[in-house]
Amino acid sequence: MKQVIATKKEAWLHAVRLRTLPLALASIFGGSFLAAWMGDFRWEILLLASLTTIFLQILSNLSNDYGDTVHGADSSERQGPVRAVQSGLITLQEMKKGMYLFGGLSLLSGLLLLFVAVQDWMLFGLFLALGLAAIWASISYTSGKNPYGYAGLGDISVFIFFGLLGVLGTYFLHTLSFEPLALAIAVALGLFSTAVLNINNIRDIESDVKAGKRSIPVRIGRAKAVKYNWFLILGGNVILILFALLTHSYFTLLALIPAVLMIQVGKGVQQATSSQETDPYLKKMALSTLLWVILFGVGLLL
Repeated sequence: MKQVIATKKEAWLHAVRLRTLPLALASIFGGSFLAAWMGDFRWEILLLASLTTIFLQILSNLSNDYGDTVHGADSSERQGPVRAVQSGLITLQEMKKGMYLFGGLSLLSGLLLLFVAVQDWMLFGLFLALGLAAIWASISYTSGKNPYGYAGLGDISVFIFFGLLGVLGTYFLHTLSFEPLALAIAVALGLFSTAVLNINNIRDIESDVKAGKRSIPVRIGRAKAVKYNWFLILGGNVILILFALLTHSYFTLLALIPAVLMIQVGKGVQQATSSQETDPYLKKMALSTLLWVILFGVGLLL
């Protein structure tokens, strides 16, 4: 049974989707832990990068609510949690204003982050371009005339922004250098973040088919999407083991504790027989990823 949204305040809270924010912070924490490991950690970078990422994630969530309503994925037949615009308590115009607000906030906090982190104007311009690309990606996933999420490209975007750019970019802003070993953790977190999106798309597979949204599960079918999910979950943890062996940082294997939770998520998604049964594993995978990176960081610094 769908949850009923009774007030505009509840509708905005649903649109913001607080349960997605821990996942957004995972890559920032990962890059910051690696920077601390190398002796170049800066608190102001962590705080500003976290704030910028939260604003970008909220922008993405509002845009997703707006875009899926416009394109028909959030119809009355959708089996996932009810969306804010779909509830009728927030109009499309109001949602657009919310998108402008958080787009502006993410740009402002991102500019402040760059002013604090870099003094070289070429680097400033490069990271500004990456930030603008992140804003575009947040908006264009399901919004606009040709949303890339409807073409099945969301997984690539999540892997890049929540994995590679999130970890490596944060590490660089702390240290102003590149560390090849950081790439391993960037890939691992990219795989976990993609798993969250994949679970979301497995949940919505029926409504996405009707709306013409060609997500990966729609393209390959539920059975193969479940196997893909196992690859994402297990792949990230295999990379952790390789990182520990290469760096002799064996305490980082503490992160295998939440890996047990991730395996339970994989089993739950595989055994689920409805969208309602699949939905709780989204939050569990996101929180498991955040716990994974925290225990990884603790082990790295021991």
